[in-house]
Amino acid sequence: MKRVKIRRLSAMGSVLVMLVPLALHAAEPEDIIKYRQNMMKAIGGHTGAAGAIIQGKVDYKNQLADHARALQALTSDIPALFPKDSDFGDTKAKDDVWSKRAEFEKTAKDAKARVAAFAKAVQGGNQQAIVASYKEMGEGCKGCHKDFRKKDD
Repeated sequence: MKRVKIRRLSAMGSVLVMLVPLALHAAEPEDIIKYRQNMMKAIGGHTGAAGAIIQGKVDYKNQLADHARALQALTSDIPALFPKDSDFGDTKAKDDVWSKRAEFEKTAKDAKARVAAFAKAVQGGNQQAIVASYKEMGEGCKGCHKDFRKKDD
């Protein structure tokens, strides 16, 4: 029963992510920033949960694929979360997100590809491939954070 609910939530999340570009055009910049922050927290949450499963810290192996699918949905269009005029206020995004847009989009595309590789490895079920692709996915996230996210104080 729980698995069905998680799948429904994942499916709903996928639909919502596809609607992000439409919603962002009508939203206020402050709301966009808050939404972006929540999306990034969700990515971090699913990444952390997947890591706990992979490292054997928790026994929810049956939910690993759900986290992988959620990560794919959440990272499907990261650049859309950083539209023009959302570069102020309480944000950890560096100005380079907007001033070096092509580089940012390339880095986000790389992260998306690494998430897709992780999801494929999870589907394949080979533990070594899952671990390796999880590490690669983490490197993709770090690459974007290193170049385009302000350091925490």
